[in-house]
Amino acid sequence: MSDRIIRVGHSPDPDDAFMFYGLSSGKVKLDGIIIEHQLEDIQTLNERALRGELEVTAISAHAYAYVADRYWIMATGASMGEGYGPVIVSKRYRTLKELRGKTVATPGKLTTATLLFRILTEGIKYVDIPFDQIMDRVASGEFDAGLLIHEGQITYQSRGYHKIVDFGELWAQRYDGLPLPLGLDVVRRDLGEETARALSRGLQQSIHYGYTHQQEALPYALQYGRGIDESLGEKFVKMYVSELTVHMGVKGKRALELLYRLGSERGVIPHVPSIELY
Repeated sequence: MSDRIIRVGHSPDPDDAFMFYGLSSGKVKLDGIIIEHQLEDIQTLNERALRGELEVTAISAHAYAYVADRYWIMATGASMGEGYGPVIVSKRYRTLKELRGKTVATPGKLTTATLLFRILTEGIKYVDIPFDQIMDRVASGEFDAGLLIHEGQITYQSRGYHKIVDFGELWAQRYDGLPLPLGLDVVRRDLGEETARALSRGLQQSIHYGYTHQQEALPYALQYGRGIDESLGEKFVKMYVSELTVHMGVKGKRALELLYRLGSERGVIPHVPSIELY
């Protein structure tokens, strides 16, 4: 019987590249399965998940509320901030109060950062634009502040911005130190439970391979770093590929349940999805 081809979508970011290095390099193999990697930005992956296109894909935690009927959440592969997360920055303003009535550039309708913005702020306007344009368009004066994801979270100071709020810090302070769910890996339900669990184990093995072979995995991952050096790139990878990425456990599941409850209470998501981990 021929091997089954499974398309796996993930973003061309250092943390995702590090996670998938074991699989993409062929050092980790799955019996009866050939992995076909498809690299897309997270907003595109969110949109593809809405259509159920890929068997396995990285998505924003926010997006899962809209695709729970098609996908299960993998216990492995989540990106969670532990006291850090998306950051609102500005050159002119210093507090959320000052931003009342102003406009913030946010990084996409289905990103978790935009969900958090809508849950955790009041009276501030926002416009979704591509995440990699945010700092430049704030600098030009088009927007009063910007909500940064990816490497922007650790490079904004070098470009003369100051932090108004880090949603990861705020989340941990408000919610008893729970991690902040940002990204997930999901597996399509029609593959069946056995295949879903095999794919989750494969990703777990891939992450383990990356951590035990960092001399290979980090250089591979850092080729996807945008404007960051080796030191910052390694810092970014290890921020978002943690023990909770290996397996989110009870703490990660509780954090997800809280995120969806808050999003539903604020009317940002249509309902609270059930969470089954595979």
